[in-house]
Order: sequence, then structure tokens, then C-alpha cells
Amino acid sequence: MTRAAGTRSLVSLDDITAAASRIAGIARRTPLLSATTDPNRAGLWLKCENLQLTGAFKIRGAANMLRQLDREALARGVITYSSGNHGQAMACTARLLGVPAVVVMPTTAPSVKVDGARSYGAEVVFAGTTTIERQLEAERIGAERGMTMIPPFDHPWVIAGQGTIGLEILEALPDVEAIYLPVGGGGLVSGVAAAVKRLQPAVRIIGVEPAGAPKMTRSLAAGHPITLDTTSSIADGLLAVRPADITFSHVAALVDQVVTVSDEEIAESVVWLAREAHQVVEPSGAAAVAAARARHPLDTDAGYVVALLSGGNVSPDRLSQILAGL
Repeated sequence: MTRAAGTRSLVSLDDITAAASRIAGIARRTPLLSATTDPNRAGLWLKCENLQLTGAFKIRGAANMLRQLDREALARGVITYSSGNHGQAMACTARLLGVPAVVVMPTTAPSVKVDGARSYGAEVVFAGTTTIERQLEAERIGAERGMTMIPPFDHPWVIAGQGTIGLEILEALPDVEAIYLPVGGGGLVSGVAAAVKRLQPAVRIIGVEPAGAPKMTRSLAAGHPITLDTTSSIADGLLAVRPADITFSHVAALVDQVVTVSDEEIAESVVWLAREAHQVVEPSGAAAVAAARARHPLDTDAGYVVALLSGGNVSPDRLSQILAGL
């Protein structure tokens, strides 16, 4: 992939190391577990953000942004638009800081994610089925109530927070050769790439999208962000119809490759993770594993590969259906 010219506008390593200190005490330092038969061998390793405080990596970016708001902004409250995990992350952080919160979610949001946001004290509002529809509603409510917007992926503070995952991977597994990351709006892959490429440029960063939502793949081919007419996938957290300008810039400059996986591959990896790795992961959280398993044997001497389990917010009923092949 051709690198974009210059990286001065991208999130810096200093931004990410500062975020790591800022979110300590809110976000967990999640484990990196070997998925091989011999935990001392090279092969596939799993970064378990499904074990994060709110069940997904999103709390890192949300916490980094909220911790930088002034008292006046916090007193007015915060608002976001989210398919689920970012909304829960912002709601949880807001509750910890004693801040009012509103989350605008799609009408199709899984009940487990809606209930999660409400359990942290957030007001939940429903708007449409696309990112753009819920963003417009969040902007309307935010302007009406004077609330501060906490975007799900298109802000440097959010990207820097997600980048702390990259620092943890390199500290725990300095010999890593490739890192697979799911791509929704692109904040996660942008942040991790910004951290890893500054510290170990040879490490390959691979973004993974559902075949039914290839917004970053098509944007890279076009040379600029494009908007998909529709998206469709069991990975409900990866259905953004368009990358942000800032996340597109990071991916174009720092990410080695973006690949797609089918819903069948995602579902099969949810099953494998539950039965073989003993990890409960939602479909969006299994996308990176699906791509890694298709490209690397589990036990190999070729090198250390990490796949991010980005979230585990799946209802027991839905998990049972996937395990049963429904």
C-alpha cells in the first residue's frame, strides 16, 4: 500500500503515551493470551479486549476524551452516537465522573448493548439504522442541550485512547510480526497503527472488514473516503458506512493492508473462540481472528501474530444461535 505523504497531522506517540496515563484506573490492561498448543511458541495470540470493563476496547478512547474536558463541559453533559459498544463505554466513563450522558443508537441495536448503556445511567435515544442518521440526531440533541459530543472514532483524542492497545501489545509481545484489527469507523486500527509503527515500523498492521461493509477497502481504492449505500453483516459493530477523514488518513499512511472476511468466517471464529480459546466474543470482535486464522497456521515457527478480540457484548441467546449454526 502506498504511504500517504507526511504524518504530521496524525496522532503522535506522545499523544498515545499520555492517553495511557490518563485512562489508568478506568480502562483495564487486558491480557494477551496464546492460542497455540504451546504458549511458548510463535503463532496466534489473542488480545482480549472482550475482557475490558465494558466488554469492549471502546472505553479507552471514551475515557481519554472525557478526562480532557473542562468542568463546564462536563457539567453540561456528553452525548454520542453508537451502534452499542462506544455508547456503553461513554456511559460508563460518564457515570464514573458523575456526568450526564445521552447515547443515540440505531433502531436495530442489540438489546444487550442498549441495556448496557442504560445500566450505566445513560439516556438512550433511537434514530434510524445508519451511522449518519444517528450522528445527525446526536448533533441535534447536543446543540439543543449544550452537550459535548464524544465521537465514536473520528477524533484524535479517541484515536489516541485506542492506540494504548498497541503499547500493551508491544510490551507483552515485543517479537510480534503482525497485528490484525477489526475496522468499523477506523479509530481502533488508526490508533494501534500510530503507536506500533512509531515504535516498531516492521510490524505489519492488517485491518479487517466484513465483506458486507467494505467502507475502508473501497475508500482506499478510490483514494479518498467514500460512503457506502448500504451495509450488511452479522458484525453489527463494524457497519459504519464511511470512514472519517482522520481515520482514512491514518490508515492510508500507516496500515499495511485491509482485508475482508465473510459472515460465515466470522461466525465460525465466534464458535472456535468459544470452544477452543474459551473466550466469549461478539461477531464484530471475532472478525480479526477470522482473517488471522485464514492466513496463519495456529502453531507455526514463522512468527508471532496477534488478533484483537475487540468486544464480547453478545446476548446468551444470540451466542447460542451462532454456536448452533443458526
